[in-house]
Amino acid sequence: MSAYHYASVPADGEKITGDTGRPVVPNRPIVPFIEGDGIGPDIWAATRHVVDAAVAKAFGGARGIAWMEVYAGEKANDVAGEWLPRETLDALTEFRVAIKGPLTTPVGGGIRSLNVTLRQVLDLYSCIRPVRWIPGVPSPVKEPHKVDMVVFRENTEDVYAGIEWASGTPEADRVRDFLMGDMGASIREASGIGIKPISPFGTKRHVAAAIRYALARGRDSVTLMHKGNIMKFTEGSFRDWGYEVAAERFADSTVPESRLWEGEEANGRVVIKDRIADSMFQQVLLRPAEYSVVATPNLNGDYLSDACAAQVGGLGMAPGANVGDTVALFEATHGTAPKYAGLNRVNPGSLILSAAMMLEHLGWDEAARAIDRGLEGAVA
Repeated sequence: MSAYHYASVPADGEKITGDTGRPVVPNRPIVPFIEGDGIGPDIWAATRHVVDAAVAKAFGGARGIAWMEVYAGEKANDVAGEWLPRETLDALTEFRVAIKGPLTTPVGGGIRSLNVTLRQVLDLYSCIRPVRWIPGVPSPVKEPHKVDMVVFRENTEDVYAGIEWASGTPEADRVRDFLMGDMGASIREASGIGIKPISPFGTKRHVAAAIRYALARGRDSVTLMHKGNIMKFTEGSFRDWGYEVAAERFADSTVPESRLWEGEEANGRVVIKDRIADSMFQQVLLRPAEYSVVATPNLNGDYLSDACAAQVGGLGMAPGANVGDTVALFEATHGTAPKYAGLNRVNPGSLILSAAMMLEHLGWDEAARAIDRGLEGAVA
């Protein structure tokens, strides 16, 4: 194992091997955790207690997690003098499965988003956000029980790639001059400029992950959400490449929705369909039961996953994971709420449910289900 300056590797644990599709998990895996900022320590303490109890109950002491604290955010800045030490990235890469609390990111100038940095540096290309109502949780909609979908948000491309230049800078002026002079674009003077890259490679691996998820969990459809009627060569291509990868790699187990309109039966295959982004926001309110897995570009997925979470009680009960080919990072989906830090007043449900997702990823389904049942019982 690698040597670490700030973190301590548990002597009684072993590394997870394999890839995220088929992790090889020892009986006592080493799992790094990032406590998080603001309310992070509060919700992490509750989550760790719940996870350890669920694993002990499910496996009678035969299995357990060797927790390893690594640092990011304010605590990392205090300990190591930097917001995201290189060794934290090394630990997440080496040990493959990790969990984290919310991290501080100032709005506007200052440090770059730590969440975005983690996703991009570790190539965690799919953000997975299950949205399901737990009976007893207050909801603003009449039939929250009809909401049971999983949003797959592409994590590394789109406008969130962070390729942008501030208004009035020489860099922005150079980009504007090129776009106007060489490409014939019309851009107002002193504009801030951002780039929206969406690639066949990034799209196809992401949509393929969504389809594999649907097949593995018996979900009946994958919907490609896009704004291709306006952004034809980015989001329109996302739609086209999504259909392409379904046909290329999953022809026997998927069927395009258009063929159902012609009278063909799904016969157990996953239906691949697409919806315009603004229409999709209406659909998840009016017909949520028609949508199971939704694959989106980065920006749309950010909006949709939070909007869907509101239907089932808000981000306090919304789990999430960022997954690549070799590393899976599970997380609370809400912010740091610093005014509540240290008061033990904040709902830890998001991080607890994310931990249940992590246990399911490890193949420890008995412990994951124990957490689900316990949380449902606590809410009811």
